[in-house]
Amino acid sequence: MILVDHFLVAMPHVEDPNFYQSVVYVCEHGEKGTMGIMINKPIGLTLGELLNYVDISCKSPKENQLEVVAGGPIQQESGFILHPTEEVWQTTLHINEHVAVTSSRDILEAIAMGKGPKHILPALGYCAWGTGQLEQEVLDNLWLCIPAATDLIFESPFQERWQGAADLIGVNLNELSSDAGHA
Repeated sequence: MILVDHFLVAMPHVEDPNFYQSVVYVCEHGEKGTMGIMINKPIGLTLGELLNYVDISCKSPKENQLEVVAGGPIQQESGFILHPTEEVWQTTLHINEHVAVTSSRDILEAIAMGKGPKHILPALGYCAWGTGQLEQEVLDNLWLCIPAATDLIFESPFQERWQGAADLIGVNLNELSSDAGHA
C-alpha cells in the first residue's frame, strides 16, 4: 500500500478529537512509518500572527490574513508550509510534481516579503504513525484512503474539505457504516 500523495479521510465514527472529521495529506510513507499534515482544521491563528511570533514582519496583506491549520497533534510548535513545487527551500520535501512541504525559516521570510509560493497552506504540528500502524488503522476502518487533489489542499474552504475529499471517489460520508467488510 503506497499512501504518499493521498488523503486520509477520517471515517464518521472516529471520535478522537485530534482526528474527528479530519483530512490528512500524506507526505511520507515507508519502512519507518508515515507522516502527514492535516489540511482542514483552522486553529484561530493567522499567518501574520504566527510570523509576528517568530519575529518576521509580514508586508503582504493577503498572506497576513491566511488561516493556520492544526497539522496534527505532534510537535504543535513546529511549522510546516504545504506549497506548489515551483521553488526549493532549505528543508523542502517534494511529495509529487505539484506539491511540496517545507519547514525552514527561509520560506516564511519569502512569504512575508510577498515573494513566496503562489499557494500555501501553513500548519502547526503534524501527524505520524509507526511502521504498520496506519495500515492497521485502515484495515480497522478508521480511514478512507483517497488519491489527493491539489485544489482541495489550496483552494477549497476548510469546512468543505472532509466531504470534498470523499467526493473525489463518489462517497457520501454520512452514509458509511462503522463496520469493516472483509471478504
